[in-house]
Amino acid sequence: MKMIKSFGVFPLVTALAIPAIVFSLSWSWGMPGFVSPAWGKDIENPPLAKNEAEKRILRVLEDIRKGPWMMNVDPLHGRLLRILTEAVNAKNVVEIGASNGYSALWICLGLQATGGRLTTHEIDPQVAKLARENFKQAGVDHLVTVVLGDAHQTVARLQEPIDILFIDADKPGYLDYLNKLLPLVRPGGLILADNMARPAPSRDFIQAITTNPGLETIFLNMESTGIGLTVKKH
Repeated sequence: MKMIKSFGVFPLVTALAIPAIVFSLSWSWGMPGFVSPAWGKDIENPPLAKNEAEKRILRVLEDIRKGPWMMNVDPLHGRLLRILTEAVNAKNVVEIGASNGYSALWICLGLQATGGRLTTHEIDPQVAKLARENFKQAGVDHLVTVVLGDAHQTVARLQEPIDILFIDADKPGYLDYLNKLLPLVRPGGLILADNMARPAPSRDFIQAITTNPGLETIFLNMESTGIGLTVKKH
């Protein structure tokens, strides 16, 4: 698998994905201010809070990082989620795999600027409870709807157009999530898939996002866990 499939000429990819690539991969090119995004390592230039609400979220994010690892995204992927949420002015974000709410909190940092909302799906009741507690502590529980249950079934309830779909759950299920939710992703909307390098999803999913002429896909940070960024062109 190549790290980057194609830059293409699609305007949104040019406007949004290239800055994201520079940001996400800068650590591996030796640019100052970043270190390897391995879980638990500090980012030398941490995100700056513009107000007290952001400080509150960032404190909870840091507390989560100090606790037990729960298959969370690495911090650079989290920052990418925040940047893209703001960049596309996302009003409706859907996450598959809430875990303890770490990635959702990064998304909420962006949603505070866009006025949007997040619906996150989680199958484990205890983990979902922990996520809700973290959302409340961070002051973003009004931005997030936690859906408890098997997302392969619960996503059928979704009806509104999706600006960003973030998939970070059972790897064999990625293709099913894509097939069920792609019709709801608006033109110009984004599909982000975590762990594209390890543990990687099925080859069928990778083929689906790289051979569909209606999609444009790049892969970032493949020397670490990897994340896929796909834009729905029409």
